[in-house]
Amino acid sequence: MTEPAPVEDALLDAVLRPPEQARTLPGTAYASAAVFEWERRHFLEGSWVCVGRAGELVAPGDQRAVAAGGTGLLLVRDDAGALRGFFNACRHRGHELLAPGTARRARGIRCPYHDWVYGLDGECRATPRFGKDADPAVDRADFPLVPARVEEWHGWLFANVSGDAPPLATHVGNLDVAVADHSPARLTEAARHVYDVAANWKVVVENYLECYHCASIHPELCAVTPPDSGRGYPTPPRGDWLGGPLALAPHAATMSFTGASGGVPIPSVPDARRREVGYAALLPDLLVSPHPDYVMTHRLEPLAADRTRVECAWLFPPEATARPGFDPSYAVEFWDVVNRQDWAACESVQRNAASPGWRQGPFSPWETDVLAVMAAVARGYRTGRLGPVTTQGQPTAASTSSETSKFA
Repeated sequence: MTEPAPVEDALLDAVLRPPEQARTLPGTAYASAAVFEWERRHFLEGSWVCVGRAGELVAPGDQRAVAAGGTGLLLVRDDAGALRGFFNACRHRGHELLAPGTARRARGIRCPYHDWVYGLDGECRATPRFGKDADPAVDRADFPLVPARVEEWHGWLFANVSGDAPPLATHVGNLDVAVADHSPARLTEAARHVYDVAANWKVVVENYLECYHCASIHPELCAVTPPDSGRGYPTPPRGDWLGGPLALAPHAATMSFTGASGGVPIPSVPDARRREVGYAALLPDLLVSPHPDYVMTHRLEPLAADRTRVECAWLFPPEATARPGFDPSYAVEFWDVVNRQDWAACESVQRNAASPGWRQGPFSPWETDVLAVMAAVARGYRTGRLGPVTTQGQPTAASTSSETSKFA
């Protein structure tokens, strides 16, 4: 039986009207702790979420403790180099096998509490002081680690805690149209910033998907990518994502303060795409921005109704990182400024989410993708699952797209 979210039906009806009549999500969707806990169970743990990069687990024995929704998982490279996932809980008394956020390389998986040991395949190998003549006797075969559903896609690692989400291929749909030309699996992380944003995760996603605000708060961004230059991808998005590219200004080779690149073009990017910067939001938690010379990602970890951890990473091709003296700061410093401008705006929105003055507002033609996301959330509140970003009777990323779609 579907457990609907604790949001009034009439407020959701307003989001699902035709575009010219539709209204934004109600403030309770952003401010309510009860709604956030419902989302954690249904949207985060019930869907695929990005939990890192394959480059963080490169050799057999590599192990990393991550969070997916509110659940701890252990990612492992087994003896054959295959990715495995387990719930980060010892089968003895539930102690964490590895402290959250930490990593190690070892021949097996050892619980630090009572020294139970597991193989990289999750099978129980040692139960100290539970010898075969012990009372009670323990059959190790009865106590393997509990597997978790994990997969790799273009160098990103994904997990589904509930185990019943549609296949990852269905989730990502045809997101290849936005990222495949940039060969993300062969890119390496050259820099990372972690931000603690005092705003709901949906506010962060919605802000990313529109440039209605760009002229107001992003002068640096507008100098290198005119906000009225957006267009959709040639193939309409299919799956749980939406987005589109912005064109670079005539003087700009990439997104930086001057428009100059301190790296090299990604070799696999065709000439036709070297004059654009893409934006793609894979719900609920991964924002991918392909540039001609690097790929930037924002990976969201919703922590509370009013708090989101945002991990921003800059990925470069080996042709750039292998150059003597390579410095990614030209990209990092530019986006750090833009990010902080965005976080200030998101936090301002969040401070009003519980205000008695909050009202559901209308959508500008520049906010087509925001409407599509809010409608997907509203439907998900009723069905119990955050599904494809499409709406009956409403335009979606198939017709207009991304932080720029409003101009297509």
